[in-house]
Amino acid sequence: MIDTGVNVDHDALSGQKLTVLQANLAERNAAGRQHGTAIAAMLIGRLDSRVPGLLPYAELIAVEAFHQGGTGEAADAFALADALQQLIDARVQVVNLSFSGPENAVFGRVVAEALAQDIGLVAAVGNDGPGAPPAYPAAWPGVLAVTAVDSDLKTYRQAARGTHVAFAAPGVNLWTAASISGGRLRSGTSYAAPFVTAALAVEQLRVPAKPMAEAVAELSRCALDLGEPGRDPIFGYGIVSSPNQCLADSADGMVEEYRLSGE
Repeated sequence: MIDTGVNVDHDALSGQKLTVLQANLAERNAAGRQHGTAIAAMLIGRLDSRVPGLLPYAELIAVEAFHQGGTGEAADAFALADALQQLIDARVQVVNLSFSGPENAVFGRVVAEALAQDIGLVAAVGNDGPGAPPAYPAAWPGVLAVTAVDSDLKTYRQAARGTHVAFAAPGVNLWTAASISGGRLRSGTSYAAPFVTAALAVEQLRVPAKPMAEAVAELSRCALDLGEPGRDPIFGYGIVSSPNQCLADSADGMVEEYRLSGE
């Protein structure tokens, strides 16, 4: 994952397989660790903690790429490119990108390199509202753009929309890790992205030699369709299903700054 820093001392992450790397922040002050800690705990939080994760036995490499900007926490394209290159070099299989911002050629080249190496990239669509223009990296072809829905499967009111939206996942009033200890409720497309990241990682683990495009196709086939039939600009293919449910269905024959995307 690429995000803010992570509080490695948080109870949910104690003893977990977590490595934190540092992108080049050009001597700027690092952002707080609240957002990164929440996303990391969603992915690999201990099962016996107050905020258990989706993949508690997985190995997570987190790269800190956000600094404290004049209007809040932000990252520039050079830091993001550096962070993603580190993950490419580490030979990861799937990368969670819970942030959004403008299109940028520097970052785009590294994104293209990751996709060419068949690394799955999962990104939040952003929280600028349904009328906002497409945000990146989610809008680049090949990146899986994730929107958020609430417990009634209604779209998050601030979620962006567009033909690039691939999947929906829970992202409203989710119980996630607080920055120091315990947890709190949060909303945003940031918190939906880890569900798709986890599902894609499990699909890759189930059939390691499967090309990423086939793994994505399997997730698409098993998604719960929402909104208009088929893929649509609000929910994409629909809400991502658990890999176990997907397998069960198969057995039954059923068919210039980037901003963190959460509150």
